Amino acid sequence: MRTILNVIWLVLCGFWMALLYVAVGILAFILIITIPFGIAAFRIANYVLWPFGRTIERRRDAGVGSLIGNVIWVILFGWELALGHLVTGVMLCLTIIGIPLGIASFKLIPISLVPLGARIVPTDQRFYAAM
Repeated sequence: MRTILNVIWLVLCGFWMALLYVAVGILAFILIITIPFGIAAFRIANYVLWPFGRTIERRRDAGVGSLIGNVIWVILFGWELALGHLVTGVMLCLTIIGIPLGIASFKLIPISLVPLGARIVPTDQRFYAAM
């Protein structure tokens, strides 16, 4: 079922949202100081292409640097990407088939706002790590 949802997601919105993240990543690399943001953008672009079967896990060892970086990220790039996920999610929820995809788009908003101090893990791995 995950594969079917991922393929539908990729066709309807995953590819386009990933392109936005790649554009942000390239811009961040051009600005040189924001290279860590570019790395985060490329990591999230990979997640946005194939989100079903993976989830976000907050890192407990993330320090003050990730907090400061997340504040800068929200100001520079995060709110635009979150707005993109919000609009995409609303548009997907207009159809019955798109409702699970819209919910997945809404679940991507937190990582689009604060990507530093988070990692993307398979859902199976997160389940076993909690045990």
